[in-house]
Amino acid sequence: MYTLKLIRYVVAYVFITSGIMKLLDAELSSFFVSLGLPFPMYLMYTVAFFEIICGAFILLNKNIKNATIPLIIIMIAAFLLTKVPILHSGLLQFAFDARLDITMLILLF
Repeated sequence: MYTLKLIRYVVAYVFITSGIMKLLDAELSSFFVSLGLPFPMYLMYTVAFFEIICGAFILLNKNIKNATIPLIIIMIAAFLLTKVPILHSGLLQFAFDARLDITMLILLF
């Protein structure tokens, strides 16, 4: 029981801090723009909003199943946009760079 609570707290922590950093860190804003997505700033604010709100739901143990759906979509998109292009540099480098994304995606299920 305590292990599941700890995992829930850690997952919430990662998403809440990630969302907050997207709003506060200019370097993350620049990185988001460099991805070449349409309306990158609006998209970044939307992603940050969902990360903070869904992370808070997970932290408070409220509506967890519904809160994980947008986070899974965000993680898959982040994985495809930022980690899959690293595959050309080798499998080991890819595995190292994608370790947090893969771990968070597994924990969301």
